[in-house]
Amino acid sequence: MTPYGAGMASPGAFAQIGPLRLYYEDHGEDRGDRVPLVLLHGGGSTIGTNFGELIPLLAGTRRVIAVEEQGHGHTPAIDRPFTFESSADDVAGLLGQLGVTSADVLAFSNGGNVALALVTRHPAAVRRLVLASTPFRRDGMVDGFWDGLAGGTLQDMPDVYREADLRINADPAHVERLFRQDRDRMLAFADVPDAELAAITAPTLVVAGDRDVIRTEHAVELARLIPGARLLVLPATHGDYLGEEFAAAGDLELMRLTAPLLLRFLDA
Repeated sequence: MTPYGAGMASPGAFAQIGPLRLYYEDHGEDRGDRVPLVLLHGGGSTIGTNFGELIPLLAGTRRVIAVEEQGHGHTPAIDRPFTFESSADDVAGLLGQLGVTSADVLAFSNGGNVALALVTRHPAAVRRLVLASTPFRRDGMVDGFWDGLAGGTLQDMPDVYREADLRINADPAHVERLFRQDRDRMLAFADVPDAELAAITAPTLVVAGDRDVIRTEHAVELARLIPGARLLVLPATHGDYLGEEFAAAGDLELMRLTAPLLLRFLDA
């Protein structure tokens, strides 16, 4: 897999958001009939590992803005608490600098938790929302998830993520810090209050795989709690349906089938 599919070059740039030098990529072009689409990656990931194969399918019809969270990929780690709320505020700050008053958001895994914080803290910034494989309660994870995470070490991090970080930063200490900050944030994960979900007014699509790391019932409940939300359950694992590099392992057929469904929801 090339980082951006079909040999695409990275159109990356940096924005100074408070103390953070936030890396983002701007693909495609503005369309008067479509707001930009923001992509939020999962834990341990980069834009390339999470969305590199999907971006070409999205950017042909809309502007796509993808970000890398604090300490991920090109965005430096800084001495600041790493929370879903701080990342949500970073995304809102970037959109403000880019002059984007409203955007659609497609968020995967922990990126979905950033998206939930974004739509709660900055509701006007989100027009439509896709929550892909997103946990919202601790009991929504498959058996053994929390024990495995608590006992995990850097050696348990998939090679795909370690190698992607080393290609960008060439520093083993960087990937160690990345692993620790993501693990610690997830171990501190707190249930999202039902009232926050009930207050979401953006049309929302909840997506999950039937063999995901979140329970199918969990995705059903999330869609039930968000007013008017739609639900898409796929014969999939944790992210293969988005072409996520570790999960898809080069098999992009499911991603190609899923992308039109996502675009249909966004274009509704």
